[in-house]
Amino acid sequence: MNLLLLGNTGQLGWELQRCLQPLGDVAAFDYPEVDLADPAGIRKKVQECHPDVIVNASAYTAVDRAESEPELAEAINGRGPGILAEEARKLHAVLIHYSTDYVFDGMKGALYVETDRPDPLNVYGKSKLHGEQSLQQVGGDHLIFRTSWVYAHRTRAGSLRMGGFVNKVLEWARQQDSLRMVTDQVGNPTWSRMLAEMTAQILARGLEHVREHTGLYHLAGSGFASRFDWAKSILELDPDKKEQRVKELIPSLTSDFPTPAQRPLFSALDCTHFLAIFGLQLPDWKSTLRLAME
Repeated sequence: MNLLLLGNTGQLGWELQRCLQPLGDVAAFDYPEVDLADPAGIRKKVQECHPDVIVNASAYTAVDRAESEPELAEAINGRGPGILAEEARKLHAVLIHYSTDYVFDGMKGALYVETDRPDPLNVYGKSKLHGEQSLQQVGGDHLIFRTSWVYAHRTRAGSLRMGGFVNKVLEWARQQDSLRMVTDQVGNPTWSRMLAEMTAQILARGLEHVREHTGLYHLAGSGFASRFDWAKSILELDPDKKEQRVKELIPSLTSDFPTPAQRPLFSALDCTHFLAIFGLQLPDWKSTLRLAME
């Protein structure tokens, strides 16, 4: 099959470019080669590549900055997926798109399922929800995977580099004597490599299989954790503990750290629908973190 991958230099896209290679010819692009805020540019690239599958791992992900750049976030996250869906439908191509647990307000107090009503608290979450909706309104063959707390692992020049929250915790642990982590934000830590591998496994079953199961699914690391619990495991699994300066991890609350964007507190996802349909699930977040850091 011919695959068009957008966002190939990001945490997820970098892994996808490698996991998708066995499935066929992968044309991979990122900004500025393809700008999801530019409808004409999107349409031109899709038409040039004429793919059987479009995998959209590109997104505006700066949660706090989105509060001051709502139009840009909306253009990339909200309208871009709908344009991709229109072009995919013209080609009878399958579109795979990734969304976020931040479409929920975190007030349910239990795991969120696909049928729960979204109610995002911030501009980023609203733009991602609009992206889901714009794609669904167009229709066509698609899979939308809502995921949570994605982190990456890469090795560059012989040194370990973890992306996202994991990288931040490792850096802070080498710079500070104590770290304050919130106990009241809860989600599913998800290694980008596992998410990419799962995407490839589904596509490997064939496009007709995907078309038969088009729709929205929650897909994230099994189990859930607070930011505090996650940080504690990161420090415990750090392969270079001798470089740590930190001596204590202090429990804190979200209210102790004012930010431009409000975060949902309990936004962990229930992924049993994906398991029921595809017979697959991502591993437990702790075992996956251990594997990533090893």
